[in-house]
Amino acid sequence: AEVPAAEPLSAKERAEIKGDGDVVPIVQAGPTGSKLDVVFIGDGYTAAQQEDFHADVRTKWAKVSAVEPYASYKSLFNVWAVDAVSRQSGVSGDPTSGTVKDTALGSAFYCDGIERLLCVDTNKVESYAKKAADPDLVIVLANSTKYGGAGYNDITSPSGYDGIATASSDNAQSDQVLVHETGHSLGKLADEYWYDEYGTYTGAEPWETNISKLTAAKLTAQKKKWYRWIGRTSPDGGTVGAYEGGGYHPRGLYRPTTNSIMRTLGREFNLPGREAMIAGFHRHASVLTALTPTDQVVRRDAKVTVEVADGIRLRWSVDGREAKQARGDTTVTPRALGVPADGRTHTLTARATDRTPSVRDPELRRLLRDSLTWRVTR
Repeated sequence: AEVPAAEPLSAKERAEIKGDGDVVPIVQAGPTGSKLDVVFIGDGYTAAQQEDFHADVRTKWAKVSAVEPYASYKSLFNVWAVDAVSRQSGVSGDPTSGTVKDTALGSAFYCDGIERLLCVDTNKVESYAKKAADPDLVIVLANSTKYGGAGYNDITSPSGYDGIATASSDNAQSDQVLVHETGHSLGKLADEYWYDEYGTYTGAEPWETNISKLTAAKLTAQKKKWYRWIGRTSPDGGTVGAYEGGGYHPRGLYRPTTNSIMRTLGREFNLPGREAMIAGFHRHASVLTALTPTDQVVRRDAKVTVEVADGIRLRWSVDGREAKQARGDTTVTPRALGVPADGRTHTLTARATDRTPSVRDPELRRLLRDSLTWRVTR
């Protein structure tokens, strides 16, 4: 769906937001600059319901982070709750299209005439999101039991976050809605379902990596999109190939598997989807975090400490030569790695690589590497 851009905020609205928006840490895995910072903003929660909002965030994140590939990359995420105080509890469109609530973000079902589509005022979301130090993914949690959500993928945020996902707080399927919607915002994935009335697709090749006009044979011959995964057994069931139907069209577009979470809630990401999500994680989160500052000279007897996620290969080198005895060590001493006491300045480097087999595209694998360097003196 396409919805009109939000109107600029009035002076009164800017003033109200300026005085609101306490930031509460939910999960702190590391420095904001090296982690993917997920920012939840509540809508339809009154001043007396902010603790309910925090509890809802914890519950939702526990369920989202139990789904692969989130589960394998939990250490990459910080999670924050930004309090947005609404004058009324609940959101517009719940339970009926005529229900109107005065809320901080203007959340409303029946967006574009679609009951389940839960839209927000994106300018208000931006004003609250930027209160967090480094928002990378923004999730609006609407105080509602109604089924619905949305993924804003065509967002240009001054704060730099990767889209906006919306979901209701207390619907039984809302955690799956969030996983699906972050498939759009982080993975840049297309929907893999369709509507019969859309008929046959006749447009250009879609930009999303998980739908294509090409059959499996053509994907393989032309080495396009998910060709590296064709023939592999996928975690959502079945074999990766090219199955007609996707991107809202029943004909003329193909998807990688029969029934991933980008088609049906409760399913797994398929192999191409997992690859896209992991790449999305690493667009914002580093595989390597310096606990010893890199902008300061360290002495050869000092300890240098880094942090890496589970499953990361870590290597150290001195002046470009690997110190093999320190493979995998997260704390080292330059002297023990061979830095001589010769009065000169030497270079200590840590290199980390996520060697997951779930990412095959060489361009995406570049996101899975990082290095840090320190200057070492006597």
